[in-house]
Amino acid sequence: MSPPKENVSLLFKLYCLTVMTLVAATYTVALRYTRTVETELYFSTTAVCITEVIKLFLSVGILAKETGSLARLITSLKENVLGSPKELLKLSVPSLVYALQNNMAFVALSNLDAAVYQVTYQLKIPCTALCTVLMLSRSLSKLQWFSVFMLCGGVTLVQWKPAQATKVQVEQNPWLGFGAIAVAVLCSGFAGVYFEKVLKSSDTSLWVRNIQLYLSGIVVTLFGVYMSEGAQVLEKGFFYGYTYCVWFVIFLASVGGLYTSVVVKYTDNIMKGFSAAAAIVLSTVASVILFGLQITVTFSLGALLVCISIYLYGLPRQDTTKIQPSETKSSKERLVTV
Repeated sequence: MSPPKENVSLLFKLYCLTVMTLVAATYTVALRYTRTVETELYFSTTAVCITEVIKLFLSVGILAKETGSLARLITSLKENVLGSPKELLKLSVPSLVYALQNNMAFVALSNLDAAVYQVTYQLKIPCTALCTVLMLSRSLSKLQWFSVFMLCGGVTLVQWKPAQATKVQVEQNPWLGFGAIAVAVLCSGFAGVYFEKVLKSSDTSLWVRNIQLYLSGIVVTLFGVYMSEGAQVLEKGFFYGYTYCVWFVIFLASVGGLYTSVVVKYTDNIMKGFSAAAAIVLSTVASVILFGLQITVTFSLGALLVCISIYLYGLPRQDTTKIQPSETKSSKERLVTV
């Protein structure tokens, strides 16, 4: 999965982006199947926890192949994991921020109309671009900024679902909802770009970084299981509702997570966002075939905007996948470069 040379070829980048997109699309379709066809619903928090465990073991296995021997693997783990509590603490930041993001997204969804939530939550795409510019000292052209906001609108339309009338009146606090969505959007942009900066700011192996990240992720997700569904898990069991299809979904999520880290390492978080948007479109098209979903005008328009935005962002430009010295350009010049 890792390229043999430091100068990563365009072909390898395209390969990683394609695999990530296809895996994400397949994962979404499989997840929809488990939620619509399976009779026994599993606990989603336990599935997330198991996903982190599988990603940890896969990363250890790939690191073992990279080091070439068991002795070197043990030495690497001792030096970079057990012997580096500071680095573990550094990689715990994204896990904690992502946990905060998920909780804030839930609060926002509980206090905003679904349509408002769908639109405002997509602001995480331009927020990621802004964090990339400010934290990694990169620059985006006006056309690239335009394509980022076009992608934001396209994803919103693709996922748009008309509001349905309900007899149940739920008390909502819009100000709390907008505050929560703002925190969730900022967390999404910051966590992804922070992880990218950690990956690209040192020569430490990608798989060592993944191991550090997933160890803290396991702790955070176990805490999430306890807080969200602890009583039900104790009553019915940790693996309640698990079927072969559920395990397949967990496996896809694990592989997708590994490829996501590769994409972030050798491209950037903005490209990851474009890949995720393409996966949404592909999974929806697949769901039309498999589950009989209806293609709407808003979906068609949104898919068109996603495709156009990907094309515009991919037009020839300077390489922005490497961190540039922060002193070379001012913040204003980095925000918009013609």
